[in-house]
Amino acid sequence: MSLLRPFSALDLFEFNAINLDVWTETYGVNYYLSYLMHWGDLFSVVESAGGSYKIDMSAASAASGAQGATSTGAFGGGEGGGLMGYVMGKTEGRGRDWHGHVSAITVSPQHRRLGLASMMMDLLEKVSEQEEGWFVDLFVRQSNNLAIGLYESLGYMIYRRVRGYYGGGPGEKDEDAY
Repeated sequence: MSLLRPFSALDLFEFNAINLDVWTETYGVNYYLSYLMHWGDLFSVVESAGGSYKIDMSAASAASGAQGATSTGAFGGGEGGGLMGYVMGKTEGRGRDWHGHVSAITVSPQHRRLGLASMMMDLLEKVSEQEEGWFVDLFVRQSNNLAIGLYESLGYMIYRRVRGYYGGGPGEKDEDAY
């Protein structure tokens, strides 16, 4: 059984394994806490209890007032328990530019292809709409073809390319984002 629920400060001690993924940007503790304080309704985790899952969006949805959804199934290869993924978003802009923004979304490698990212995006979109956002945007590495495919399947389109958005490490080149 798994649950999509609001992020809590204690989750900071649990999600290091998810953040070790090469595609995931990591931030300092203050950054995560700032999001939790300002946009807690746009910050959620998927938590696993074992070898099967039941995605119950009602807990996270209830916190934001969104309508929940449930999905059930099974997965293999996981060690059972712990966080499977998270989404961190915010609202920003003014007037017709007021919108939701996906600051980070990631699913642990052993829990991918279960529809978790789609469900987290759906929740973020619903909350953004309730907060009268006109659209939802995000940045994605130009080389992350799987994520680009996911976003396109959800109806997102490439608006523009931002050169050097993702800083490379020492001796590495910066990478463009869409």
